[in-house]
Amino acid sequence: MKKVKILLLPISRALVVIQLLLLPSVLCGLPLEDEIDYDRSIRPILADRCYPCHGPDAGARKAKLRLDRREIAIAERSDGAPIVPGDPSSSLMIERLTAIDAEDRMPPPESKRQVSDEEIELLRRWIEQGARFDRHWAFKAPRSPELPAVLDLQWSRQPIDRFILARLERAGLAPAVDANRAILARRASFILTGLAPDLEELDRFLADESSDAWHKWVDSLLASPTFGEQMATHWLDIARYADSYGYQSDVHRQMWQWRDWVIDAFNSNLSHDQFITWQVAGDMLEDATPRQKLATAFQRLHRQTNEGGSVEEEYRIEYVVDRTQTFSTAFLGLTFECARCHDHKFDPLKQREFYALSAFFSNIDESGLYSHFTSAVPTPALTLFDQTATDRIAELSTQVNSAEQHLHEVEESRRDAFDLWQRQQEGSYPAAIFTDVAGHFSFDEIIDAKSINNIDPEHPAKVPASLTLSEGVSGKSIRLTGDDALVFDGLGAYSRNDPFSISLWIRPEHHMERAVILHRSRAWTDAGSQGYQLLIEDGHLSAALIHFWPGDAIAVSTTDRIKPGQWTHVVFSYDGSSRASGIELWIDGDKAEVEIVRDHLRSPITGGGPYFAIGERFRDNGFKNGQVDEMYILDRSISALEVRKLFHDVADAGTELAVNDEGLYRWWLLAIDEECRSARFELTTTRKALAAFTDSKPRIMVMKEMATRRATHLLQRGRYDAAGETVEPAVPGILPPMPDGASRDRLGLARWLVSPEHPLTARVAVNRLWQIAFGQGIVPTSEDFGTQGVRPSHPQLLDHLALDFIDSGWDVKRMLRRILTSHTWMQSSGCSHSLLEQDPENRLLARGPSVRMSAEMVRDHALQASGLLVGKIGGPSVLPYQPPGLWQEKSGRTYTASKGEGLYRRSLYTFWKRTSPPPTMMIFDASKRDVCVTRRHRTSTPMQSLVLMNDPQFVEAARMLARRVMTSTEDDPAAAISNAFRLLLGRTIENAELETLLTLRDQLQQQFAGDPDAAGHWLSVGDSPIDETLDAIEWAAMTAVCSTLFNHDETTRLR
Repeated sequence: MKKVKILLLPISRALVVIQLLLLPSVLCGLPLEDEIDYDRSIRPILADRCYPCHGPDAGARKAKLRLDRREIAIAERSDGAPIVPGDPSSSLMIERLTAIDAEDRMPPPESKRQVSDEEIELLRRWIEQGARFDRHWAFKAPRSPELPAVLDLQWSRQPIDRFILARLERAGLAPAVDANRAILARRASFILTGLAPDLEELDRFLADESSDAWHKWVDSLLASPTFGEQMATHWLDIARYADSYGYQSDVHRQMWQWRDWVIDAFNSNLSHDQFITWQVAGDMLEDATPRQKLATAFQRLHRQTNEGGSVEEEYRIEYVVDRTQTFSTAFLGLTFECARCHDHKFDPLKQREFYALSAFFSNIDESGLYSHFTSAVPTPALTLFDQTATDRIAELSTQVNSAEQHLHEVEESRRDAFDLWQRQQEGSYPAAIFTDVAGHFSFDEIIDAKSINNIDPEHPAKVPASLTLSEGVSGKSIRLTGDDALVFDGLGAYSRNDPFSISLWIRPEHHMERAVILHRSRAWTDAGSQGYQLLIEDGHLSAALIHFWPGDAIAVSTTDRIKPGQWTHVVFSYDGSSRASGIELWIDGDKAEVEIVRDHLRSPITGGGPYFAIGERFRDNGFKNGQVDEMYILDRSISALEVRKLFHDVADAGTELAVNDEGLYRWWLLAIDEECRSARFELTTTRKALAAFTDSKPRIMVMKEMATRRATHLLQRGRYDAAGETVEPAVPGILPPMPDGASRDRLGLARWLVSPEHPLTARVAVNRLWQIAFGQGIVPTSEDFGTQGVRPSHPQLLDHLALDFIDSGWDVKRMLRRILTSHTWMQSSGCSHSLLEQDPENRLLARGPSVRMSAEMVRDHALQASGLLVGKIGGPSVLPYQPPGLWQEKSGRTYTASKGEGLYRRSLYTFWKRTSPPPTMMIFDASKRDVCVTRRHRTSTPMQSLVLMNDPQFVEAARMLARRVMTSTEDDPAAAISNAFRLLLGRTIENAELETLLTLRDQLQQQFAGDPDAAGHWLSVGDSPIDETLDAIEWAAMTAVCSTLFNHDETTRLR
């Protein structure tokens, strides 16, 4: 092993030379002590090399051997024990690892998972020491560690520093010197706000020599409203936030209100346990507020499809799986998706547990497809009201309630008037008892592809040539094909507030699983069934009014089946109440007993289809070979007397219809009495006023539990159509159980997640905050705390922070303040070549963080420096500059850039289209937002420089930055360049740098003087106006200098 001499600095500390035998374990985390730590040193080897064939996954397991379970690993087998504690020479593991013959060697050579000699020696020593197994560190509850002893107590300003310094001292390293205050202030500003510090505020900080100046600076950043915006950028990646659905069509959807909720949650310092609870189960909290319900939109941000031919249940399962995976990645830091099709190959997570966890997220009334033909928001959905709207709704609802009460009172008070009317009839009643009839179709003949409307000849039925006349229940009937519809233009255009009734005779030829009898809608799943419909489902009649099926609809189904092969009289009547109880179905003159299938209609039903039709619907099962006859359409709900007469006139026309007073009274109220009809009209009017107001407000997808829990099954191989055993909601067995008596729903899950005993939640959260501050977490694989993830560089520090976070009330701002005021964070990022070689990823933290800015920071910094940045917080997403044709290529839509302030909003507000994300941001490593991502990978490519030099946003920003510094320095190029330099790099320019840039500016000015068109091209980029008071040649030259500064490493790096 190589001997290295390390000089401990600075000089204020004792100068000592330490002879260190640097084991490879110093940086990778292997123990320096004699006793082998199973979790730190052995489990990673077994998990990576052995678990694929001898681990938790029963489906992949070979030779019935498990090396993740001690009792199995040490059990005697026919050829010996795989592990013999204390005796490596008798252990089959060592024998197979060191076998000469390739056929006997493990892992097999073809697996490409070879174990090195050093690792074999480590395994040998571990077995020699007794082969002790231990639970993976992340599955054990955090323990409060003692502060480690350190030599340099002065350097340790707080516990964070003690843990870091103790590790450095063990490795023979010294911390770096403190960073320059201006550099620190800039670093903190970008990390906490995503923007550069205001130069005047920065100068005041630099002039502040008080002992708490740095704390005041950090507090000012935490108090800035831009803090919430910056923190939201991280959470949007985790939440897979986008402004479109994804997949093929990738249609726009409105979810920005949730994004604004996130910004406000961070700015208001909502405690992290509540931040989690609201997003997991805010709708289930007692007296849940609209904001708490809105928070659950987090779980509906996954991709969705409306692609033709897609199977609805397949994609509904995909959405549940996505929610499960996002939950486990975001809050547990586990790769649970690996257990969807089989037991996890590395972690103790079973496939059954995956689906048991998914059961928490399955119990909402959603569809696997969103509407292609309408703009309906997939359910469950929340209508968003401000306080003014809420007050107006209360007022309108009171009017509706009053109108309903008034109608009831009128109906009860009209007995005397009815008796008078009866006496006036002198024992005879009107021959035609039907009023408000919009259509009557006897279907006895087809003339010019039409069947006459006996009430309104101007609106006949349109009959395709494929439909034929057949013997009917009365005269002729129409026989249907199931592929072509009887169409009725100008009829049946009812809203959810309009009462109506439809009577017809039907004859199905056989039992039908699903058949559309009539509807007014555009399509089945392609339109969310928006409209109203009468179907046969498994032989039962069902009737529904639908905005978006299944969650925004009312529907009933008959308890009895209709009989195939015979004529049946059916009446579908609705009272305009938007309640399932307002739907009545009548069969052969009698009111049918029905079950309520859905009872939640809150939105319009009129956007789905252009016409009323019988027998067919787009991409649905038509009424194949069925017959229809004698149809009436009434513009009101119907009475029992009318239903009996409609049936009697056909089925038993030779006998007189018996009429009782109560039946006659109900008919009279509906059909004759003007006072009652006036009260009913007033009720419809008030209902429409309320609906018009609520329908005008935006809606957003959220979570809402179904009253009856949906069954969840273990899906064989993860396939939606291979349902296995039923599973109940439960948490993984490797984690603490839910408390006795806890509700097995999302709220119970959320409370379990944020319980102080949970081993993962707080660790995952503080690790992510550390990642924000340092560029990488204490656990670098912030998405994977499992056995395949990288172990924490400072496990005791992670536990200390996690427990402190809980004790503080899950205070995010307090934790960030602790981190950014630590001596560890305030170190200079500069380092020697030897340190860079020894710790290239800075896991030991012997220096401060140095990271390239995020995509959002790069763009926003350019806009901020140029003076173009619009500081407005929140609101709909905007469309900044983008190369033409990208949307057209991906989804056939045209990208039209915003105008005015929409071009210059922070990148957080940029419209995020999943199939075509903003290209500039993708080049700077932004997340695509298809799935939950907890950390972005950083690259450095020529494309990034090309973007900074050529993208219209950056060229325009350079142009306006040049204008800004030129107009503020009065014809002083050196002062202008110095000003631009400080705006972009955050420090004062050095003389050599200034000379170089002045030379560049002079060269550019000469070039532009010789080519004025080139100067004009530079100044014409972007929508910002041309300043005629500036010399175009000088302005173009300074623009090119500013563009050059955009490419300076310090401009886009935090150090």
